[in-house]
Amino acid sequence: MTDHVYKLLEITGSSPMSSDKAVEVAVQKASSTMKNIEWFQVTETRGHVEGGKIAHWQVALKAGFRVDD
Repeated sequence: MTDHVYKLLEITGSSPMSSDKAVEVAVQKASSTMKNIEWFQVTETRGHVEGGKIAHWQVALKAGFRVDD
């Protein structure tokens, strides 16, 4: 196994469907502009409420991407 160096990217995704979908949206969007994303860590989960119902999930996360040699 070789040594790796990672850089952290802090992003927030949102979705009206679920917190999992909010994470998926964030990772997919970040992956379209950043290469080598290999892991993520959820740092905060919150939501927006309208009329007593969850309108949107918001999930903040740190995504780790490998720095090329």
